[in-house]
Amino acid sequence: MTLIRASVDIDVPVDIAYNQWTQFPLFPRFMDGVKRVDRPQANMTHWVTKMYGVTREFDAETVEQRPDERLRWRSLEHPERSGRWRSRPRHVGLVEFQPLEGDRSRVTLAMSFRPSGVMERAGGGLGIVRRHVQGELENFKEFIEEEGSETGKWRGAIKDGYVQPESGQERPQVPNWPCG
Repeated sequence: MTLIRASVDIDVPVDIAYNQWTQFPLFPRFMDGVKRVDRPQANMTHWVTKMYGVTREFDAETVEQRPDERLRWRSLEHPERSGRWRSRPRHVGLVEFQPLEGDRSRVTLAMSFRPSGVMERAGGGLGIVRRHVQGELENFKEFIEEEGSETGKWRGAIKDGYVQPESGQERPQVPNWPCG
């Protein structure tokens, strides 16, 4: 497994940075490697990425979400159309949001992933992936600072992969609402 840790200080309050981060379908606007993110459920996302000419699709489950504090996820494996199980890019990650003085905030991303293929192993070993992740955080900083406010928000809480009904938050517009 390869571990990556990166952070960026942003000139917006922590709630605005957090709210924007919950808007996954907008990630392609500031993350070069992300082509599309769908949110079929409140705790599930489907990602299409393209890096260095390689397109990958995977699903990710949000296993923990605490407004203005953190969001933790893991990727999932799914069978191919043939029914055989195939290993997808496997990773787990955590994004933490920390308030700083003067309506500023720090966003820290920590991610562990298992490279698949020679290119990904080389990219991880040479620090290319780490620099890419840091660059994507810098893009997020530029995006939210230019906007000045979040483009949307979802402030529900997730614990152990389940949306917490007592969070009292408005449900996002998704077709399936898992509560547990």
